[in-house]
Amino acid sequence: MKKLITLTVSAALLLAPFAYTINAPSLHLKVDAVSAASEEAPAATAKPAATPKATAKPTAKPTPKATAKPAATPKATAKPAATPKATAKPAATPKATAKPAATPKATAKPAATAKPAATAKPTAKPVTVKESVYKDGVYTAYGNAYSKGTEGAKVTIKDGKIADIELLRTSPKLIDRNARDNYSGIWKAYELMKDRLLGKTRDGAAAVDAVSGATRTSNGWKLSVDRAFQRALAEKPADALYFPGDHMGVDPEGKYAVFNSYDGAALTAVKVYPLTANGDFVDEKTYTAEQTAFVAAITPALLAHGTEALPVTGFELETKAAINAFWDAEQNASINNTSAYIDGFYSSYGTARSVGVERADIIIRNGKLVDVKLYRLGNNLIDRGATAYADVVKANAPMTAKLLVNGSYIANYEETVDGISGATESSHGWNQAVERAYEKALKVKSAGQYFEGKFMGVDNQSKVMLLVDIAADQVTGIKLSLFGADGKLIADDKLTAEQKTLVEQLTQGLLAKGVQAADVAGQEAVSAAAKAALTDALTNASKVQGAYKDGTFTAFGDAYDKGTNRADVTLRNGKIVKVDLFRVGMDMVDRGKSAYAEVVKAIPQLTASFMAAGTREGVQQVDAVSGATSSSDALKAAVDRAYGKAEISEADKDAYFDGIFIGVSTDKSVNVMVNVKYGEPVNMVVYYLDRDGKVKTYSQLTAAEKAVKTEIETTSNGYGLHKYGYRPAAFGDSADVKSISAKAVEAIKAALESAGK
Repeated sequence: MKKLITLTVSAALLLAPFAYTINAPSLHLKVDAVSAASEEAPAATAKPAATPKATAKPTAKPTPKATAKPAATPKATAKPAATPKATAKPAATPKATAKPAATPKATAKPAATAKPAATAKPTAKPVTVKESVYKDGVYTAYGNAYSKGTEGAKVTIKDGKIADIELLRTSPKLIDRNARDNYSGIWKAYELMKDRLLGKTRDGAAAVDAVSGATRTSNGWKLSVDRAFQRALAEKPADALYFPGDHMGVDPEGKYAVFNSYDGAALTAVKVYPLTANGDFVDEKTYTAEQTAFVAAITPALLAHGTEALPVTGFELETKAAINAFWDAEQNASINNTSAYIDGFYSSYGTARSVGVERADIIIRNGKLVDVKLYRLGNNLIDRGATAYADVVKANAPMTAKLLVNGSYIANYEETVDGISGATESSHGWNQAVERAYEKALKVKSAGQYFEGKFMGVDNQSKVMLLVDIAADQVTGIKLSLFGADGKLIADDKLTAEQKTLVEQLTQGLLAKGVQAADVAGQEAVSAAAKAALTDALTNASKVQGAYKDGTFTAFGDAYDKGTNRADVTLRNGKIVKVDLFRVGMDMVDRGKSAYAEVVKAIPQLTASFMAAGTREGVQQVDAVSGATSSSDALKAAVDRAYGKAEISEADKDAYFDGIFIGVSTDKSVNVMVNVKYGEPVNMVVYYLDRDGKVKTYSQLTAAEKAVKTEIETTSNGYGLHKYGYRPAAFGDSADVKSISAKAVEAIKAALESAGK
């Protein structure tokens, strides 16, 4: 196969070497591209006997129709009860399959003589293992819905038991919330219920105790798990089409929520709610005349005709949104949900070019796109944001709207119809990125481990850029370029003869040996960067979703009465590609060179060490800088917490990181330090700051300031949730106390935001 080699090079060949850790088998020319992947890439597989076929695109559309039509004459549209019970069980509850008997061990050892001993006969007849009544797989289901959202569970079932589980508590838009955005009684329930449900059969899960203080939510999760098991049944009862109860759906644009009530076999009631721009329910008392008219017209139409309802004259777009919401509710209620995709977050790339590439982060529910964020990355694979081409920046919002109104990727892309004027290439790239993200979500994976096309890879320190061509799981070409000291790629016509030779050697080595290619003598740092860039490209091309979201995440180390330490960490494929470290004062302002001399000296050293380490685990192995041990440890903790914020699937859904965090009021006059234990804010200390951001002494405080300080600091036992740790509000009998407490509440909220996971 012809190799595509383009020779470009960097003037930065003499920069100090950096450490790269790559652990993967060699990539041979014309063999499976998996062999070039590092520990972050998918595991390598054995070389196939024949060249794999090109990747097949998914054939299932992401918007399957429900098979059962709703009943034509159900009763009035009663609003779903706010506290549905989670006690109703399906008619049939198959028992878990018995575990297979243990394989008998051979007891006879070979004799020590030349003559071999006779083979020992098995002492028991082979046991016939009964097949599980549940199909292995990942199933997402929801409990009964109410106006604040619903509980849900993404359950991995294996051999009739819960092998893994993610508990969901959704917003009214049916998107999983951050744990801290829920009622405080639920915070501890996530981990407790997960521990109680893991490893359980269907009957065992139904029998676990609810968490005290989160009974309704616990029962909602148990009901979700039971419904997931029903969906996993190999043979479903013929007379059970829907889960009995109230089910909620939301259209992809977030315009309407629809509640459908079912009795198990048919639809019995429908209720339609307009949503605000923030995704909350519009209060019925504040409906506009148009909203009142539309709800009155569309509700009986949905009740009688479901997704076949005709458009309401004058409300055609609203009708489409309401029908999409009805369809979503019907899918959530359907026992035999036919979606070809696993609900959740997915991210992927479009076709790469020398100037950059497009990326899309999406959330899928029932095969529909319900949230999408679009990015234009530069040739260093870092989001350009508002610095991208003006037409591309302008195209982001309409392209996002177009994707959401379709509820999926735009099928049969035609640039004259679907491209955004002035940004046709980026529009196509975003469309392709969304389509590939959908393919990552397939329940039945398509052939091959890599997408076909051109993919970009950059080492985490932006020294080398690769454009890698992949076809049929093979690397068919590599264009290697290096960045100059100014962060820009070196143009082809600027290459020296020596540089051309270097790039040719690197390219040939990567094509022949992948990440096991030998270093070019005297250019070990550049060689390592080239191999890291290849790993990055292959990870970007992989059909497997990684463990972390890409992007920039801000987190803090533990604070003390002089301030705290902050890390802004940019991740790609779980690798640190940019990190900015700060020492901030009690006013949360970067102290810069006015910080302690040892800290000022330590920050650039730690920045270089963290970049060289490159990973979450690697950063924690970095040695503290002498003279700045406390700040070194705090900055390492900040990086680890940034990774915690980037986790796609959290091991434990905590509301807050444990530690000590500070926040400051808008006018920077009040600072509150919050101590978090066991995922809850349990203790608070109030500080008042002067104009220079320094802490005032107690003798300098006014009577009102002292009153606020006493109230906040004494309303906690240090072990349970602080009085102002959940939805804090201003207090006081006098105007002065009310004014100062309002500022203290601003500081508390800022501290909790810093502590939020």
